[in-house]
Amino acid sequence: MSRRADVLEILRAATEPMTIIELADALEVHPNTARFHLEALVDTGQVQRVDSDHRGPGRPPQLFRAVRRMDPGGPTRYRVLADILTQALATEPDPGARALDIGRAWGRGVPQPNSDSPAGALVGLLDEFGFAPERSVSDQVRLRHCPFLELAETRAAVVCPIHLGLMQGALESWQSPIGVDRLDAFVEPDLCLVHLTTEGDTR
Repeated sequence: MSRRADVLEILRAATEPMTIIELADALEVHPNTARFHLEALVDTGQVQRVDSDHRGPGRPPQLFRAVRRMDPGGPTRYRVLADILTQALATEPDPGARALDIGRAWGRGVPQPNSDSPAGALVGLLDEFGFAPERSVSDQVRLRHCPFLELAETRAAVVCPIHLGLMQGALESWQSPIGVDRLDAFVEPDLCLVHLTTEGDTR
């Protein structure tokens, strides 16, 4: 166990807030070492300072206690959650259509990036999400990376429609003059193609 974890464990076990000196004594370390770890834990929201009811002369000692909540810096398993959700979605009667609707609904809440052009705003959004977009011709955006690759390789039937819907929903909410007609996934091992349309386009 790390020294910082020791600090947190002692504070969690304590029935009252502790001073730096008390904590240093419990750890058998120098007070500066205890202070260093306490400050780091305060910064991450795992420990909080507590006002002292000290009434005597002099400055009251700083008191600290553990915040009673889950550790936000602990291990995360978002991939497991994503697997569960995409597997459930894949069992829908029409998983592609449902995934498209989900992506559109989420995309409508995405703020529009600053850009000089509607297509530039879409490219900016895709770049923020890690798709490594490239403008090639006027009606296409080339994607050189998929941030959902691990899932897309096994559940493309739901992951790719979510991505398509995300783009469509965002452009709709921005009242953009362009739209996304379709997304061709993995036309090459390292390439997906986004096909754009403009108002009045009859394709």
